[in-house]
Amino acid sequence: MNTELLDVVVRAPALQGQGVAVFELEDASGRPLPAFSAGAHIDLHLPGGLVRPYSLCGDPADTRRYRLGVLKDPASRGGSVAVHQHLLTEGARLAIGAPRNHFPLEETAPHSVLIGGGIGITPMLAMAWRLHALGASFELHYCARSRSQAAFLGELEAAPWAGRVTLHVDDEGAAAALQPQALLRAAPADRHVYVCGPSGFMDWVLTEAEAAGLPAAQRHREYFSAPVAAAPAGGEMPFEVELRRSRKTLQVGATESLLAALRGAGVKVSVSCEEGVCGTCACTVLEGEPDHRDAYLTDEEKADNDQILVCCSRSRSARLVLDL
Repeated sequence: MNTELLDVVVRAPALQGQGVAVFELEDASGRPLPAFSAGAHIDLHLPGGLVRPYSLCGDPADTRRYRLGVLKDPASRGGSVAVHQHLLTEGARLAIGAPRNHFPLEETAPHSVLIGGGIGITPMLAMAWRLHALGASFELHYCARSRSQAAFLGELEAAPWAGRVTLHVDDEGAAAALQPQALLRAAPADRHVYVCGPSGFMDWVLTEAEAAGLPAAQRHREYFSAPVAAAPAGGEMPFEVELRRSRKTLQVGATESLLAALRGAGVKVSVSCEEGVCGTCACTVLEGEPDHRDAYLTDEEKADNDQILVCCSRSRSARLVLDL
């Protein structure tokens, strides 16, 4: 993975909807930025040592700038608050990581259904731009509680693909509501669906997509946070972790996270979201059985038991051996 940081400046910051910071980032030296693919995100290195991933919502064909939209989340662990405090100023500078994509677009699909709930619209915008450039068949559905809360409405209305956009607003009656199973059954064969937004919203859409007959390979999602895993019936259990390359053995207590134990032992692990959604902290498992609590690994990858996201997962076995 490329860990080189980019020095960028904030351009055209604005507040849209209710609490969405929308801004662009340009290279501080005026050079083109690294190309990105639709669905990608970047890590923002924010004041206080925070590193948080946010989806790119601009046109992937434009390498002059990265465009982002960040909702000020009342349950924020500091990331969105830092964005609103420091990045709504023209010319503000910060470091960012190069684009990474854990939510790729299947560009050869006969038809794509893009569904964004709230701030989950951000990766869908980049996907729409890309599909339009390809001349591909697609539709974009944007779900919001009200028009006043929705960001990007002006951009959506002005986009060359505006005719493919449907806005679903909760306070405008049943006729405006999203009906995912019906729209997916009506879509062309071999369609792919992409959904991003609050966990409950995505769970609902994905359940409806499965009921509409879409196989798992045609259902794509990007979580903002991993679903909260229920604690084992007997409570959390301590476990031992051997770090093979570091030649260290750690004890992880019942009330301690694996990441906290690693940090306490002075072991550096790259982390970003700290919620099990971005994959930054994935480590190779050499022995033992992880207790996967992330929303990043697929069911097949979890079944392989050869990697673990140390920010949120634990161990089912009494001992884990990691390639650290």
